[in-house]
Amino acid sequence: MNTLSELHQDHINLTRLLDILQRKVVRLREGVHPDFSLMADVVSYVGDYADQYHHPHEDLMYEFFRGRDSELDKHFAECEQEHRDLKQLSTRLTDSIEAILNDAVMPMDQFTDQLDAFVTAEKNHLDFEEAKIFPRLKELGSEQDWEALAAKIPENPDPLFGEHQAEEYRELYRALMEDMNAEA
Repeated sequence: MNTLSELHQDHINLTRLLDILQRKVVRLREGVHPDFSLMADVVSYVGDYADQYHHPHEDLMYEFFRGRDSELDKHFAECEQEHRDLKQLSTRLTDSIEAILNDAVMPMDQFTDQLDAFVTAEKNHLDFEEAKIFPRLKELGSEQDWEALAAKIPENPDPLFGEHQAEEYRELYRALMEDMNAEA
């Protein structure tokens, strides 16, 4: 599996979590209050995994291919800005959830709008990469390119969807499986 395939799999996994958060938005708008601890875990994973592993790997990939296609270079720049914007949204949402968990008063409609904006921005970002960047990289990259790039990217097992879940995400994984089974 090459770097592009691994990043695509990350997108699939992240989309599963974002779909759960999107359902939480709907439930919040219906007046149902979610498990904020679990929501904090989902947002933490999405933000932390993206910031610490996923986006740095994408950034390395974009740098590796930069200069080969001017249209793609424009998309890289746009994507890198989105990475910075998503980090800010994630941090603000995490702060809001922590405040709620610590009994701070926050209007639920304000929180729901913030959660909805986060989910929408994340999904739009993933869709942009899948539609504008990944297909072109697949065309552009040779087997030698992917091998050379893989040598530059450190191995980082996914703490939630990887072979071994990190302790901090075991409850989230269990809840994710329950959520997926509830829909089946």
